[in-house]
Amino acid sequence: MRGLLSFYRGLYTLSNRQARRKAGIVGSRCGLCGTPSTSKPQPGFGLLFDIDGVLVRGRLPIPAAKKAFEKLVDSQGQFVVPVVFVTNAGNCLRQTKADQLSHILGVPITQDQVIMSHSPLRMFKKFHDKCVLVSGQGPVLEIAKNLGFKNVMSIDMLRESYPLLDMVDHNRRPKLPSNPIVTLSKVEAVILFGEPVRWETNLQLIIDILLTNGNLSSVHQTQKMPHLPLLACNMDLMWMAEAHSPRFGHGTFLVCLENIYKKITGKDLKYEALMGKPSELTYHFAEYLIRSQAMQRQWKLPITTLYAIGDNLMTDIYGANLYNRYLEERAARKNPKAVAQMVAATGSTAAVPREEEMDSLWESELALPSATSCKSVLVCTGVYNPNAEVPSDANRCIKETVFHGHRDFRFDPALVEPGHIVQDVLEAVDLIFEQEKFVPQ
Repeated sequence: MRGLLSFYRGLYTLSNRQARRKAGIVGSRCGLCGTPSTSKPQPGFGLLFDIDGVLVRGRLPIPAAKKAFEKLVDSQGQFVVPVVFVTNAGNCLRQTKADQLSHILGVPITQDQVIMSHSPLRMFKKFHDKCVLVSGQGPVLEIAKNLGFKNVMSIDMLRESYPLLDMVDHNRRPKLPSNPIVTLSKVEAVILFGEPVRWETNLQLIIDILLTNGNLSSVHQTQKMPHLPLLACNMDLMWMAEAHSPRFGHGTFLVCLENIYKKITGKDLKYEALMGKPSELTYHFAEYLIRSQAMQRQWKLPITTLYAIGDNLMTDIYGANLYNRYLEERAARKNPKAVAQMVAATGSTAAVPREEEMDSLWESELALPSATSCKSVLVCTGVYNPNAEVPSDANRCIKETVFHGHRDFRFDPALVEPGHIVQDVLEAVDLIFEQEKFVPQ
């Protein structure tokens, strides 16, 4: 992760004026830049918004969202508090997501306010020159190249070169036996951006790549360990769209992949890294963006409190509480002990940096957080169901009945207990302003 500094420095490249035009807002100043005003209150907190289930459901905006954001901008269209959108979506570029949000919310959003589940991949420079196989949907090749990967291969490219490997759909089976059409480079790593369209094809070819060590011309070697590096973005088991009940997310695809691999080999699938919420690294990025917005606006008060607003206990709430635990540990101890606490909480090192990377990631000038707490706010417009059956034993946390988090994140009742539960995002903003005694002018 030696590329952290350059990643951070590269975040602020887009003109806010462009985003402002796309949002259709009239005003002389952009949403982030400007000079401080002594007559206006200056915030000491920042807001982290999930998107699906909080601001939108599928393609439909949640009515409370636009009203909430009317309270977050002034008459010039400037945000009155620093805001970052933290989404586990990974099927588009940050700029595309920013444009969508600008249109939905009617306020100017830039790509520098958006963190996708795949954003941390910019730091994994040791893979940028390797031949990587990417899985997902949307412009996955463009996304990978935008993140710094130079030699990228898609599932479709594999399938076209090795047509005999994709056999589940009878209508897509080749009519005659064939040899590989094109000789492709040996795959050196696999990156999972999000849930693909044809699960059977993706599951089959990813397993093939892992069991042949990246060379599809060879046979499966089920005893060969370890397998190729595997990096996964977005661990959401489910997400909320227009349907009444949650839909499968990328976490469900990962459950399938993990179990197929173990069924075939008898061994657990291992991840080089897991990204997106609830990974602490994602919240660390968000905190930096919040702090940078405050600096850009020349607000003098340090941003000491973060509020993470989400609809999913196992991602939004777990991640916010996990980052809060890190901030508390950091305030009391040196960083390595804070990471040790985080590992103990999750039961995994996949979500945190390796020991040899600690100095560059945790103690670099840009990586040091100014926030001292991260508070979780749960809304009832998405995955969370406030009418779920309550266990008969009042001492048991309702979330303990079924753990929907990823396999590598251990259940901890404290991490899935929201700081506040509100009806929708508008109520969340009102609550936070009340808690902070913040009255925008």
